[in-house]
Amino acid sequence: MMKRMVQLVTGLLVCMISSNLFGEDLNFSDETEDCLSCHSELHPGLVSSWLASRHSRITPAEALTKPELERRVSSSDIPTELQQVAVGCYECHGLRIEEHGDAFEHNGYEINVIVSPADCATCHSVEADQYSRNIMSHAYGNLVDNTLYQDFTKVVNNHYTYENNELILGEGDMLTEYESCLYCHGTKVEVKGLVTRDTDYGELDFPDLEGWPNQGVGRLNPDGSKGACSSCHTRHSFAIEIARKPSTCSECHKGPDVPAYKVYEVSKHGNIYNSKASEFNFTKVPWRIGTDFTAPTCAACHASLLVSPEGTVVAERTHQYNDRLSWRLFGVPYAHPHPLDANLENVVNSDGLPLAVELNGEPVAEFVLSEEQQLENNGRMKAVCLTCHSTQWVENHFLRLDNTIHRTNRMTYQATKILSDVWAGGFEKGLPQGENIFDEKTERMWTTIWLFYANSTRFASAMAGGGDYGVFANGRYQTTEQLTELLDQLELYQALEGKD
Repeated sequence: MMKRMVQLVTGLLVCMISSNLFGEDLNFSDETEDCLSCHSELHPGLVSSWLASRHSRITPAEALTKPELERRVSSSDIPTELQQVAVGCYECHGLRIEEHGDAFEHNGYEINVIVSPADCATCHSVEADQYSRNIMSHAYGNLVDNTLYQDFTKVVNNHYTYENNELILGEGDMLTEYESCLYCHGTKVEVKGLVTRDTDYGELDFPDLEGWPNQGVGRLNPDGSKGACSSCHTRHSFAIEIARKPSTCSECHKGPDVPAYKVYEVSKHGNIYNSKASEFNFTKVPWRIGTDFTAPTCAACHASLLVSPEGTVVAERTHQYNDRLSWRLFGVPYAHPHPLDANLENVVNSDGLPLAVELNGEPVAEFVLSEEQQLENNGRMKAVCLTCHSTQWVENHFLRLDNTIHRTNRMTYQATKILSDVWAGGFEKGLPQGENIFDEKTERMWTTIWLFYANSTRFASAMAGGGDYGVFANGRYQTTEQLTELLDQLELYQALEGKD
C-alpha cells in the first residue's frame, strides 16, 4: 500500500514539475518522465539540480537556433529523436547502449550508469574532441602507466612496517589509490557483474562497478572513453557558472604540489574576484570582458570564449586547455615546454626515464613544443591579458615568468647534482643501481624541492600571485633551505664513511 502511495504522489509531483516549475511547459520525453516518477522521491536533491539546469528547459533544437557565438552546442547532427525534447535522464543515460559495458536493464529500459564524454559528444562534439587532446583526459594513463610515477606513488600510498630497526615498504591497495592520486587523475571503472539490491520498488539488479564513484579528469569509462565532463560541469545541473568559478578548479589545484588556487586567492585577480564576484555574470555566452566580469577566473584564462563588449572575439572557447599554455610547470622535476601529445606513454629521456626532460633540466626536443609553437601559445594567452593590461605590463610579466622558470630549474639541477653524488658514493640506492629514486632520505628531500617549492615559486610568478608563495610560503626560502640540508646530508654520509 505504501509503495502505491509513493508512486501516486511522485507521479503527481512529476506532472507539477513538468508544467509549472518555471511557469512554462517543459518538454520531457516519456522515458524521462518514467525516470522522474521514481527518482523525484528517491533522489530529490539530484532531480532538483537537474530541474534548475538548462538541460531541463531547453531542447537541442532550440539551442541550435542561437547565433553561433551564443550557441552552447557544437554538434550539427544531433539525432532527430533527441532534438525536440529536453536533455533528460533517459536522453543521457540511454545513449550508446551497445558501447557501454555498464549498460543494464532497469524497469523496462536499457540504461547506463555512467554518462561519458563520448555521450556528451552527441551535442558537444567539438568540446569532446578538444578534451580528448587535453593532457587531463590522459591523466590516468600518464600516471598509472608511468613506471617512475608509480615508484613515487608506492612510497606515498603503500603500507609500511617497522621491523629490526628498518621500515619495510609493503603492498598498496586500490581503495587507497582511489581516494588519493586517482581521485583527481581518474580511476579505471570496470564492471564486475550484477548485484541484486532490495529497494523501495522491490528487488532490482544493478552493475557492480569497481573504481566507482569517481569524477577524475582522466577516468577510464566502461565505454572505452577517457575523462569526466562532471569534473568541472558538476552533476546534475552541469552549470557553466560552476565550471567558470575558481573554487571548482581548487578541488584538484590547491595542494602544495599544485598551489594554483592558493596563489589565485592572494593575487590581485583573486582580490577583485572575491570582492566583486557577486556582480559578475557567470552564465552569459559568449563571456564579455568588462561587462560580464572584470577579473579573470581560471576558466577565463584557460578555456572560455571571450569577447570584447562590442562582440569581437578575443579568445576562442577551448576544452584542450593547453593551447594557451607554453610551459608545463608542475608534476615534473623541471618545468619544460608543454608536451606535443597529451598521451605521454612513449615519452622517454636519455636515461630511459619516462620524462620529457633530462635530469639536467634540458627538454627532450622531440616530445615538446618548439620555441615557435611556444610563442604561438603564449600569444593566445597574452591576447587575454592585453584586454586589461598594457603591453609593457604583460611583456614584463612573462619576462619574469621565464626568469623564474630558468632559476627554479637551475636550483633543482643543483639538488640533482647533490643527489647524484649520494648515489655515486653508494650512500643510497637510486638510478645507477636501478632502484626506486624516491624512497630514501635525500631522495625525498630532492623531491620536495621540485614537487613543492619550485612549483609554488613558479605558480606565484605565472599567476601574478601574492609574493609569499614565491618566497616564504613553500617558495624560494624553503628551496634554498632544503638545498643546504641536502648538502648537509651528503656531508654527513661522507663523514660517517670516513670513520669506518
